[in-house]
Amino acid sequence: MFLGIDIGTSGIKAVVLDERGAVAGQGIAALTVQRPHAAWSEQDPEAWWRATTAAVQAIDPTVRRAVRGVGLAGQMHGATLLDADDRPLRPAILWNDGRSAAECAALEAALPDLAAITGNIAMPGFTAPKLLWVKAHEPDVFARVATVLLPKDYVRLRMTGDKASDVSDSAGTLWLDVAHRRWSEAVLAACDLTTAQMPRLFEGTEVTGRLRAEVAELWGMGTVPVTGGGGDNAAGAAGVGVVADGDALLSLGTSGVIFVATDAYRPNPARAVHAFCHCVPDLWHQMSVHLSAGSCIDWVARLTGASGAAELFGRAEAAGPAAGPELFLPYLSGERTPHNDVAVRGAFLHLDNETDANRLAQAVLEGVAFALADGLDALTQAGTRVERLGVIGGGARSSYWGRIIAAALATPLVYFEGGEVGPALGAARLAQIAVDGGDPATVCAAPPISHSIDPDPSFVERLGDKQQLFRAAYPRIAPTPKGQ
Repeated sequence: MFLGIDIGTSGIKAVVLDERGAVAGQGIAALTVQRPHAAWSEQDPEAWWRATTAAVQAIDPTVRRAVRGVGLAGQMHGATLLDADDRPLRPAILWNDGRSAAECAALEAALPDLAAITGNIAMPGFTAPKLLWVKAHEPDVFARVATVLLPKDYVRLRMTGDKASDVSDSAGTLWLDVAHRRWSEAVLAACDLTTAQMPRLFEGTEVTGRLRAEVAELWGMGTVPVTGGGGDNAAGAAGVGVVADGDALLSLGTSGVIFVATDAYRPNPARAVHAFCHCVPDLWHQMSVHLSAGSCIDWVARLTGASGAAELFGRAEAAGPAAGPELFLPYLSGERTPHNDVAVRGAFLHLDNETDANRLAQAVLEGVAFALADGLDALTQAGTRVERLGVIGGGARSSYWGRIIAAALATPLVYFEGGEVGPALGAARLAQIAVDGGDPATVCAAPPISHSIDPDPSFVERLGDKQQLFRAAYPRIAPTPKGQ
């Protein structure tokens, strides 16, 4: 059996796959995010380790003893700063932290070739500008930085004692020469850093080390190999068979991501489309990223007193598509694709005396779907053709939301058995390849399809006018209108 561990933002998920690729056990442990100031988003690295152990130990001990390899997936971009003794110097700065906008501009000015090297424009979500912020605002901390690790790779360090990362996750630092799958000394130098402060790089299907004896004892398994793994989206793609040119998925987690595998490096930074390495060799991928997706669902559920996402989806369905004029712009933490606007914030528009909790819920589902459609447009303009999208993540549980998204994107959606397991599933498959060998196209074959959703013409018609209003609304709420 093979264990996949996903170091998420809201929690840790551990999943064990048996020899047939079926889920034999899983455990979950929750995490919280700290927001000490506006636009800040942080977590304690020690909380990742405690939650990882709790999630693994939640799996049946008999299943754990049969594990032959471990793969890691995780939230991307987080800056985990360690001193010379490998101790965290401060809370990790997360992917949805927006404090480093000024540093992004400074980095692009200092290194005009940045987008050509990294395939991406500088955004506050990336790791590099976070380090420049620390250098400017916490110079004593910056001076003591011996190593910078991504969240899953800090957990790897605790597991194995090795400082290692995979190229898919590392591509999200903005320090990687993405075309050549190696650290860029030029970009690191622009941040006053060196390759000596970076982990060793591996493909996602390579072994990076083995479980330390004390961790193996704690987890009730052998000192098994640990695999490179992948960033959460790349690992999620491996879990549902998105490992060939043109394969695509939609991940509905805290954020919303449209991910397309490519057989070559195809950057398009002008539209805030990400171009990263995939977690399997000789593949890359493009992504449109929306910072708020499932987080909007949780937010409006709290706002309206719903018990959780399931009740919120039920309220929206009771209202129906385009039930009222309400329009929601889902920019609670700013936005990446296509706006690259860290300062914009969410908004409800066109509320009236008939607005109620059901219609607010429906407007939020529509708003996230419209933002995803903007991202798909950016990918299309980059020359990427998407025939269908496989859906993974917690949002995959709602078929009603799927009907809204399919209509907004004018694209069929495919749902997989166990698709909500997400990146942990892919991480386990990467461990299987590392330990047993095999072709990723075979080992990472798509799971059985549970159902599909085609665009409903009635939904397309009812949502069309609101979608046009949505696209016109962003320039009116943006802090600095584009072009000024």
